[in-house]
Amino acid sequence: MQIIELCSELKDFKHYVISTQLLRAGTSIGANVEEALAGQSRKDFFAKMSIASKESREANYWLRLIRDSNITSDRKIDVLIKDSEELIKILTAIVKTGNRMTQNSKYNNLKLKT
Repeated sequence: MQIIELCSELKDFKHYVISTQLLRAGTSIGANVEEALAGQSRKDFFAKMSIASKESREANYWLRLIRDSNITSDRKIDVLIKDSEELIKILTAIVKTGNRMTQNSKYNNLKLKT
């Protein structure tokens, strides 16, 4: 929600391109996590989590670019960057776990609980 609010503020100041990029990446994270939770297999789950991880890194990039270019004086930007870094750590850990499990053949046939 904070990303949506920030993007709305950026559009008010005519920063359309950065706003659109951040909005797309920032909202894609949650969408991919939701898709992962409905995954048909562990492979599908980890593939969607991997996409969410990449999107969180992209959102972090746009946030840092906004901060470093001083296009907004909103102090919430530092909090958003910190939150995005925590999210990156969480999603990266999930993806790394998935990679380890994929390499270990005993996990390959397990199904996700729904």
